[in-house]
Amino acid sequence: MRPVRAACLGTATALAALLACAPVTSAATGTGSAHGAGHGKGRAPVLTLTAELAQRTPFPVNPGGPAAQGDRVVVRSILKDEGGNVVGESGGTCVLTRAAVEGDPGGAEECIVTYTLPDGQITAQGMYFGTLNPGPPPSFDNAITGGTGRYAKARGTVHSDTTIVDGKVVRHLTFTFG
Repeated sequence: MRPVRAACLGTATALAALLACAPVTSAATGTGSAHGAGHGKGRAPVLTLTAELAQRTPFPVNPGGPAAQGDRVVVRSILKDEGGNVVGESGGTCVLTRAAVEGDPGGAEECIVTYTLPDGQITAQGMYFGTLNPGPPPSFDNAITGGTGRYAKARGTVHSDTTIVDGKVVRHLTFTFG
């Protein structure tokens, strides 16, 4: 059996992920909006969330066989703030671009995740390495590629650290706009 892979994204992914997925800093503390990132004084605005994996559906190239290039997974996560309040959701897909090869059993995936929040959406994309290794998926950074509403001109990165909490995949997401 292959280990759990979750995007939101989270990307999981990551976005799940992606999902992916602590407090809504830019909205709650006024450190700036995503579309104003990189403008003005001080550091770039930051948004932090957790993403709890809610659904994960694999589409293997070789059902019942080993991981193969082209395997795809579709994920959806629930986004929460520091207080555990639901603030949105994420959805995404990841495609295995490198199956386990000699000297690198971890594989690699290309993931695209959309994070839906009350004030708009944030899109992210990037590579995710070590997805086939046992245990919690490794940390990763993806590019923020755009958004809608408050996040219409969003650019920057989203960093994801993944943990397993009470048997659930949880991503700790840090969006840095700029």
